Amino acid sequence: MPEKPSFVPKTFAVIGAGPVGCIVSAFLAKGGHQVILCDVIPELLEPTLKRGIIIEGAENLTQTVSHTCTSIDALPDYKPDVIFVTVKANVLPLIASAIEGFHQKGQYVVSWQNGIDTELVLANSLGKEPVMRAVVNYGCGLLGPAHVTIPFHHPPHFIQELDPEAKFAADAIAETLTTSGLTTRHTEAIVAMVWRKGVLNACMNPVCAVTGLTMSQAMNDPIIFNLVDALVKECVKVARANEIMLGWEYYPNAIEYMRNAGNHKPSMLMDIENGRRTEIDYINGKFVEYGRRAGIETPYNITLQSLVKGLESRL
Repeated sequence: MPEKPSFVPKTFAVIGAGPVGCIVSAFLAKGGHQVILCDVIPELLEPTLKRGIIIEGAENLTQTVSHTCTSIDALPDYKPDVIFVTVKANVLPLIASAIEGFHQKGQYVVSWQNGIDTELVLANSLGKEPVMRAVVNYGCGLLGPAHVTIPFHHPPHFIQELDPEAKFAADAIAETLTTSGLTTRHTEAIVAMVWRKGVLNACMNPVCAVTGLTMSQAMNDPIIFNLVDALVKECVKVARANEIMLGWEYYPNAIEYMRNAGNHKPSMLMDIENGRRTEIDYINGKFVEYGRRAGIETPYNITLQSLVKGLESRL
């Protein structure tokens, strides 16, 4: 019987100093690991080395990171064992191409992001062997550079490799995250998990982005709720037509989850408010794409995608 490969990750690069990237960076650094936080905006990185990343809300800690850089081209100097990609999905092709320029065998890349098929964009440049996908179960927002709020945190988080031969590495990364305080489990059903979260994102994010409402306000407005409800049903229909297993009680569970989401602004609304492009093409755009594949009409997703694109055109 062949000996099981050994992998003990110690050095981590995190691409993206937004709230998602700051959280994983802070926890890994708190766990005693070397963390290199990379972002093109120097102001987001400046506090992370001396003051540290501040996290408050469902989790509370202040933690510095080992190093920062403003270019992905600088990452090879640190020889990271694992690269977490936490940027918005709309810049993924550029990120994947930059990583491809220095990537070496035995170096793993994790899509720690929202959106459907983000891991496939990375695999298109890097191949399947080094790429993994995670589903993250916390809500977060940026109060200022390296200052993050977490309204809710519902561990565990989940991770799966694209190539079955790399399961040992995914197990090691999950264990490292867990011992650092971000409880993470390996799964064999990451696609279904991505879609379950993708439905929630497709129903809340664009509705709040277009109306300016928080999640709680949207769910408690009877007229807006009808729109959310129609989106859930349309997304579930697309998933089932593509043989994605959401679970037989998914619909009532999704409605209950969103009703309990709280007075929280989802990331797409914050993007619009701050003049940033959104991830709409990797959220509602994917339901439109997969609907076409299966011959399913998606008028609600098409409408919300178009409205958000209209808002983006003013940026």
